[in-house]
Order: sequence, then structure tokens, then C-alpha cells
Amino acid sequence: MRRGCALLLGLGGLAAGQVACAQSASVSLPGTIQAGDAFSMQSTGNGKAVLYIVGLGQVLRRDVQLGEKTSFPAGSLYNAGHYLVILVQGSSTTGGSLDVVPAHQVTDLSFLARPSRLPVGLHDAISGTVYVFDAYRNLITAPMPVFFTLSNPSSAEQQRTLNTRYGSAWTEMDSTAKEGADKFTARAGGVSSTRMVEQVPGDPCKLTLRARPEGQRLALETDPVRDCSGNAVPDGTIVTFTENYNGAQSTVDVPLKRGIAQVEMAAHSGARISVASGVVLGNEIHCER
Repeated sequence: MRRGCALLLGLGGLAAGQVACAQSASVSLPGTIQAGDAFSMQSTGNGKAVLYIVGLGQVLRRDVQLGEKTSFPAGSLYNAGHYLVILVQGSSTTGGSLDVVPAHQVTDLSFLARPSRLPVGLHDAISGTVYVFDAYRNLITAPMPVFFTLSNPSSAEQQRTLNTRYGSAWTEMDSTAKEGADKFTARAGGVSSTRMVEQVPGDPCKLTLRARPEGQRLALETDPVRDCSGNAVPDGTIVTFTENYNGAQSTVDVPLKRGIAQVEMAAHSGARISVASGVVLGNEIHCER
């Protein structure tokens, strides 16, 4: 550590902006330490002095005997960042700086998965973002592998392996073909975090309409309605029945119940009756009486 003129800080009675020269004392710094590690500093000179270590969120003060080693136990400096070191003896100061870097061992993950609920069979529809932290909640910026998996009992497991950049990693996954709860897991350095992603049936894929006479009316009913992956479309989904006859039109909206939609409509001779749900059209029936 070089000796000479240094800017005094407003700490422990020091006047901000005052300049002094220290020729009799100096301190040897480690340069870089890992967060939470024990470390020491060797000073030169004679007599007593005060040592300050100043950083964002942390300030350490030690009374030291010049010419001796000053030790700091594990956990003394735990916030990663750049620290200013000041050795004060009377009106003279000297000092320098050191850097505290995050520890290399992962002890915690922050894992964000979006969305929590979505339809089946969508490409790159699920996103996952991971942030890796050490024991002191410092973001570990050194690159490290993160393993992502998305799985459920009825579909093949999806896997991704990515290296973190500036402490984070991000990926996208396809929603699986079968409805149910998928386990979305991120793992780094032996630590894992899991989120559940609920996958629900998609839009109806095919509609089949059947009809039977009921006196002067027609009883209309769909086959069980499913999405394109074969999952049953949930009850409450609206199915629209449309009857066209003699230039007139009649429509009825019916929610699915137990997977099918049922309704009765007037049986007009020559009428054409169709069924639809969303953008999906079913077959058409012609009424002949």
C-alpha cells in the first residue's frame, strides 16, 4: 500500500475534504476476499491507530497497534462490493481499497416461472428465470450451469442446461400435451427450486353434432368435446347452435355439461343446423320433414 496524501472522510471525527500525509504508517491489504471469509491486514509504523473499512451497507472500525497484524473473523465482511480502507494516526492518514466478491457456493435460488396456468400444446409458452445467491444473499455473478426440467407423469421430460450470465439464467419450455400439474424445476450447485405449472385443455378441436326428432322439435347433442391433444374440454365452455331456415336465423349458446352440449330447437323443414365453439366449426345437419 503506498503512503502519501489521502482524502480524509467524515468518520470518527475526521473532517471531510481535509488532506494529510502519512509517512510513518501503511497497511498491506488482501486486495480481494470472498464474502464471509476471515482475513487479515498487516500494518507498519509505531504507535496506535484506527482502521476503518467502509463500503455500501457496512462500516468496520478497529483500534490497531501499528506494526502488528490485524485479523478479522469469518463473517466480518459479507456484502459484496468495493470497500475503502483508511488507517488514521493522529492527523495523518493512509489507506487503499479492497473488493469483496460473492462466495462461489450456491445456497439459495430465486426461481420465477410464468404463467402458473396455461393451455396444453403451446410452443415456448412457459418461461423460467433463475437468480443464484450465496449464503449472504449476494448475487453470484461468476458463470455456472443451471439445469431446468419440466415434467409430468404422462409426457416426456423436457430439459435445458444453461450457464448464468451476471447471476441469472432464463429459458422457455413447451406446455405438454396432457392436462395436469407439471413440475418445473431449476437446479444449480446442488440447490433446487420447484414451481407447479397447471396445464389445462386447449380450445375445442373437433365438433360432431347429432340430432333426433322430438315431436315438432329436434333434440341436438354433441359428441364429447375434446381439444387437439385428446383432453376433455372443461365444462362451461360455450357451444353455439345455429339454425338457418327460409332466410331466418336462430342461435342458442349452451355451456358444456359433462363434456357435451345439448339443446332443443324447432324442426323447420329444409333448415340447416350447425354447431361451433370459438373458431371451430362442426358438421351441419339438414332437416327434412
